[in-house]
Amino acid sequence: MINNQFPGPLLNTTTNDVVIINVYNNLTEPFLMTWNGVQLRRNSWQDGVEGTNCPIMPGKNWTYKFQMKDQIGSFFYFPSLFFQKAAGGYGPIRINNVQTVPLPFLRPDYEYDILIGDWYFDEYKDLRISLEDGCKMPFPDAILINGMRSNQAIFEFQPGATYRLRISNVGLKTTLNFKIQDHEMLLVETEGAYTLKKYHQSLDIHVGQSYSVLVTAKNHSYGSSYHMVASSRFIPRELSGLGIIRYPGFDVEPLVAVYPDEPSQDEYGYSMEQALSIRTDLLVGAARRNPQGSYVYGSINISRTLILQNGEAALDGQNRYTVNGVSFLHPRTPLKLADYFQLSDVFEPGFVPAAPVDDVPRLGVSVIDANYHDFVHVVFQNPLDSLQTWHSDGYNFFVVGMGRGKWEEGKMETYNMIDAIYRSTIQVYPYSWTAILIKLDNQGMWNLRSQDAEKWYLGQEFYIRVKGDVNDPSKISPRDEAPIPANVIKCGKVADL
Repeated sequence: MINNQFPGPLLNTTTNDVVIINVYNNLTEPFLMTWNGVQLRRNSWQDGVEGTNCPIMPGKNWTYKFQMKDQIGSFFYFPSLFFQKAAGGYGPIRINNVQTVPLPFLRPDYEYDILIGDWYFDEYKDLRISLEDGCKMPFPDAILINGMRSNQAIFEFQPGATYRLRISNVGLKTTLNFKIQDHEMLLVETEGAYTLKKYHQSLDIHVGQSYSVLVTAKNHSYGSSYHMVASSRFIPRELSGLGIIRYPGFDVEPLVAVYPDEPSQDEYGYSMEQALSIRTDLLVGAARRNPQGSYVYGSINISRTLILQNGEAALDGQNRYTVNGVSFLHPRTPLKLADYFQLSDVFEPGFVPAAPVDDVPRLGVSVIDANYHDFVHVVFQNPLDSLQTWHSDGYNFFVVGMGRGKWEEGKMETYNMIDAIYRSTIQVYPYSWTAILIKLDNQGMWNLRSQDAEKWYLGQEFYIRVKGDVNDPSKISPRDEAPIPANVIKCGKVADL
């Protein structure tokens, strides 16, 4: 619960707002909150993940302070430690346009935040212990909509009104297909980028992803209520969570429940085709008045290429997940603090290779050094039979290509170098690849991770240290990176510094 609410309260902000959030930890174990998709411009001190922040200890509080700099869009927050997300703790984030930047569509009459996700009846501590004992996550037990089981979440619709639904998959590992009985959805935004408008009967929403759609209510007050459906994808167990859209005067449930009949559970081709159809609307502005297409990413020279391959290995008697053969092992001292205080024995940049290698998998502290303002080409290569989802803290990126099989350099000729979608979380289908381009214009220590909670917890992540030419972090200009917070929590080897 956050403020005795599940899901937690809406964080309702506007572009360039400075947000101050005091988190009091009333649990019996350490806690951190992270802000999925919020870029925290030049301020990774506030990221709320284990590599950047010391935890808030039981009975203590800590105040986050950051700016919604040059962003709009739909996002969410969640707890980042100890598998606590499996018990909730998440809530929606809106970053609204400033009044001087118009919406690229008629302003909706109403907005709803819709948090969908898989759910497990087991206690989160039991799930965590099971993972540490070498067991794999079981299939989920239910699908929740706004923290409620089927037919409990009710959304009131007024005849003829337009609704903006901000939908986020806050689950642990399951892709969900979202649709509304007898209503079309007009996709308009995903994770801070306005999309070319296109109607969809259903949307595949992968773990950690957020979408905004416009739905026009039927222009009458008679008939039935309607179902909102979030259904599992790509797992053997077919699960559905049902919400109810209710028009005035109809308090009963919809007469006919709509369960997913298409696309089929394992139809990856349909999902990939839909993903490739989502494009950025270059003619409109987002956080600023200038069109999104004024940044011509296709004409920028690529500084370097990273090829990141996910894997699985048994290490020290435990099932672990890897990136290029390395499974991340957290040191007691957060990487950001170790870097600031110039400790040389906490991590070794380059420990994780920049491409897959034919070597024995290993445990280690994975940090990749990158130069401030580099333009990096990243290829996610998935050689396994399960879908992957990746997220980058601190950045959005251009999703320029995806396809089946193994990536090779010739695939770059197929890239979309004009209007690729710009987002922070992307899927990689089984035995497939996905390519992104990312401008490293946000200095700091940033987490790049699997959004699958099981894989993340067991090592499938690393950090990108984005730095300029200054060797002493304490001398970095505040124009390039925010100084260390006055209220910073110190732990590990810096506890007494």
